[in-house]
Order: sequence, then structure tokens, then C-alpha cells
Amino acid sequence: MSAALGRLDTLPRVHLGHAPTPIDEMANLARAFDGLTLYVKRDDCTGLAIGGNKVRQLEFYMGEAQAQGADTILITGARQSNFVRLAAAAARVLGMDCHIQLEERVPRDDPLYRESGNVLLDRLLGATLHTYPQGEDEAGADKQLETLADDLKSKGRNPYVIHLAPGHKPLGALGYVVAARELANQIREQALPVDSIVVASGSGNTHAGLLFGLRALGVAIAVHGVCVRRPADQQHARIAARCHEIAGLLGIANPVSDADVRLDDAFLAPGYGQLNDAATDAIARAARTEALLLDPVYTGKVMAGFLHQASQAAPGQTLLFWHTGGTPALFAYADDLVPGQG
Repeated sequence: MSAALGRLDTLPRVHLGHAPTPIDEMANLARAFDGLTLYVKRDDCTGLAIGGNKVRQLEFYMGEAQAQGADTILITGARQSNFVRLAAAAARVLGMDCHIQLEERVPRDDPLYRESGNVLLDRLLGATLHTYPQGEDEAGADKQLETLADDLKSKGRNPYVIHLAPGHKPLGALGYVVAARELANQIREQALPVDSIVVASGSGNTHAGLLFGLRALGVAIAVHGVCVRRPADQQHARIAARCHEIAGLLGIANPVSDADVRLDDAFLAPGYGQLNDAATDAIARAARTEALLLDPVYTGKVMAGFLHQASQAAPGQTLLFWHTGGTPALFAYADDLVPGQG
């Protein structure tokens, strides 16, 4: 199985998370769908500062940073980014400093959103916070990180920049190639007949890495990405490009076809980090049936897509929801989720 994934196990990596994460049956939720079996892959349980999917991604970024002797990590993301929170946590575990650049991606300025949730944890972890005034300028945000890195170098530091824009090697996607191997093992060992997986599709690292890894291992399960940042036509090109880049990193042929890239943007509006009725309902439904806590930015919208797919599935199908975490953002959106209770 390892040979099918090329150089994966030879690349620099540090182990940061709890794995394998469990697969739980959602029997209560399944009662609303005749003849379906529903599972959840609990990547909200990866440990490290409340966990989430970015823990897997950071294992490869931090591996390269450590190999380069870095003493400081720089990363950019939305104000309530899970990625930047976990980058700060990973840096602390490895004895490094962290500089976080918070982008203004979501048009809201209420105190809960701006200072609670992940921002509170960023501060608690002792990260140095910077701001970037725009939210849809990936290249500009990365460029500003480089400026911050140059300043740190002038002061004798050795910074490592985690770039998020296209054009940089997607080391984070390798964390989900590893996750694909983990899932394939669990399916085999537990005899789980999974027909379809539903996962968030944002930066593309989780979606592309998981899809690439499964196909490289010869696993044909459909992988459906629910768009959480950009429309499906734009995201399709991004996922396809990511898969080609992963092939280059691993030194193997790209096993992903154009038809493998499945996307649904029906639950994206009104945009990144902004709730809609379907996501709000999905968050409440998951909490009240399975005590499963979802977030407003990613997993709430993905659960809305998952429930829609379940409503269309034929009896006898088995669907798996990939929980990518994001719990801290619940507190930043408290007034939206439980009005009048803040």
C-alpha cells in the first residue's frame, strides 16, 4: 500500500495529532432517511488545541520547517481561521514562535466575531497578530507574509512561511493522502461498505489530498466536496491543479480523473464565513440528534450538503460525513446560532 503513494513516507513530517480518528455511526440522524447508513469520520478529534483537519496538514508543513531549522512560523487566514490557531499550537509544541496574519474575509465587525472563538485562542497561545485589510487577495496576503518574514530575518530570526495561495507546493494536502490510507485501512478492518464521502472544499488541500490518496490506493468511493469559499467552477480547477501538484510531490502519476472531482456549491451563499438557513438548520440538527458540534464556516455547510445527498440516495447506501472540526468558531457566531442568548 505504501508503494502506491510514492515518496509519501520519506518526506519531512512531525506527528502532531491523534490518529487514527474514529468513525462513528450516526444512527439517530439516519432514522430520517429510509434504508441509509450514515457515518462520521471524526477529524474534530485530532487533539492539539481542540483539533480539526489542519492538524494533519500541519504535520508536513512543520516537518519541512523543522528540517530547515526554522524558529518562527508565519501564516495567513480569515479572522476565525482554524488553520492559524492550529499553526500557533503546533509552533508552541515544537518550541517555535508564530506570527498570524488575520484577513478581513467576512463582512462583520461585532465583538464576538472579532475577539472570541479562534482569535481568543490565538492570543492565549501567544501568537503575534497582524492584519490584512482584504479577504479575497491570496497572492497579496502571501506577499505581505514575505514582507513580515524579511523583517524577522533582519532581526536574526529564521522564519518559515506557510503559503496558502496557488503556486506553492501543497504540503498540507499530503496530510490527507495519509488520511486516505488511514480510511482505507479502517474500511477494510471494520468491513464498512462506504459508497460516498462528503467533505469540505475550501483551500483544496483536504479535498484534493483525500481524493488523490483514495484513487492512488485503488479505492473508487465517490468523494463529494461541498464548496465553502468559492463557486464550483472555480473550485474544480483548483482541486484538479492540486491533484497534479500532489503527483509531483510524490513522484507518481496522477490517478485522479476530471470526473472524479465532484463539487456542490448549493450551500455556499451568501459567501465564505456567512451562515444560511440550511447550514444553521444542519448545525442544530447534528447537535440535537448526535451531539455532534459543527461550525458555521465549514462543517455546517458541509452537513447541509450531506443531508441533501442523503435525501437523494437510494435505500441501502452508506454515506460518510468527514468532520473537519472548527468548534471554536461556534462561540464567535453565538448570536446567530442562538439569538438572544448571548
